[in-house]
Amino acid sequence: MRARTAALLVTGGAGFIGSHFVRTVLAGGYPEWAGARVTVLDKLGYCGNLENLTPVRDRPGFRFVRGEVEDAALLDRVVPGHDHVVHFAAESHVDRSIDRAGPFAVTNVVGTQVLLDAALRHGVRRFLQVSTDEVYGSTEHGAWTEDQPLAPRSPYAATKAAADLLAIAWHTTYGLDVVITRCSNNFGPYQYPEKVIPRFVTNLLRDRRVPLYGDGSHVRDWVHVDDHCRGVASALARGRAGEVYHFGGGCELTNRELTARILRAYGVGWEMVEFVADRKGHDRRYALDTRKSETELGYTPRIPFDEGLRQTLTWYRANRSWWERLVGD
Repeated sequence: MRARTAALLVTGGAGFIGSHFVRTVLAGGYPEWAGARVTVLDKLGYCGNLENLTPVRDRPGFRFVRGEVEDAALLDRVVPGHDHVVHFAAESHVDRSIDRAGPFAVTNVVGTQVLLDAALRHGVRRFLQVSTDEVYGSTEHGAWTEDQPLAPRSPYAATKAAADLLAIAWHTTYGLDVVITRCSNNFGPYQYPEKVIPRFVTNLLRDRRVPLYGDGSHVRDWVHVDDHCRGVASALARGRAGEVYHFGGGCELTNRELTARILRAYGVGWEMVEFVADRKGHDRRYALDTRKSETELGYTPRIPFDEGLRQTLTWYRANRSWWERLVGD
């Protein structure tokens, strides 16, 4: 692949993870994609934010298009001329999917199918489907390899699993060059405050208690968004067609342990925690085996959790104007 002349269409590129990928591409942070042109397609829903792209909006080669991935007519205008599609766009909050699954099915399933069709129709060279460890369900022991059967347990996870299966079907049936990446829990700057770390951080910065589900024993692996996006860039450049690659941070914490680290960073105690009713069908533990990505792509996480958490807390302290209007009163 000739990175210097590449044109990337990045869906969901105004969201948390997608915007980090776009900012880094346009800043020359991925040698594989130096000089690439980038078009962002984003509907600017509640967690899509043009401010996330402010650092690169005036860069040569950047273009923004507002729209939905399920809009076939729009895709017929936008997709032509792009070498690769990097598909970040998704409804992604589990709690919202439990309350109202319909938008998740439309964006995550129908939107992916419409986008796959457009990529095939317009001769896209590679389609990278960005997915999640949640498609595997829950596990008490060990770590999932890429050939683990899918067993999603929430409406969100089910729609992402369906999108992954569609992507593989378009590769198998039509010969579209597809790569799938699955990551563990991301954290870092610009993350919408409904997710656990920014929610806890923004609550504490306003002297409010933080909500901890159930007994707090649920286990998650944490990966900094920069490590995840570096993995995506490498999979786009060097991944094998039809394959799945895992990106994790190698830092498993119970939610209680995570809470303790955040409380300690703010110098407060457990009086600032409110234990709330557990989420319906709450998965107990996720864990990804990343050896395939390490061997084939040279992936290793570079940002230790505690260092990344310090950087993230500093960012939210310094950027209250970014998140205060999002959290309201």
